[in-house]
Amino acid sequence: MVLVEMLLPLKDNSGTPFPTQLYRELQEALAERFGGVTAYMRSPANGLWNDGVGGSRHDDVVLFEIMAETLEAPYWQTLKGKLADDFRQNDIVVRVTEITRL
Repeated sequence: MVLVEMLLPLKDNSGTPFPTQLYRELQEALAERFGGVTAYMRSPANGLWNDGVGGSRHDDVVLFEIMAETLEAPYWQTLKGKLADDFRQNDIVVRVTEITRL
């Protein structure tokens, strides 16, 4: 079993919040495909990273978690690209951890 985690920005690079519909549609699609999804929307995490040109960048992100029996890598690669476009980002963090469900 795997746990897939996605970090999604709350705002674009100019500070404009993304419409909640984007998150809702994603949540519904993931729940339909995998039988459930947990979205941590109310307590955004604060991200900080090196921007590659001598400075740092800040972002508020929400976390989506999905448990799946197996990793469908092509599906996640395609979704990651779509989300990068939808959220106007260079990259979206998608991480996978093997887990044991008790």
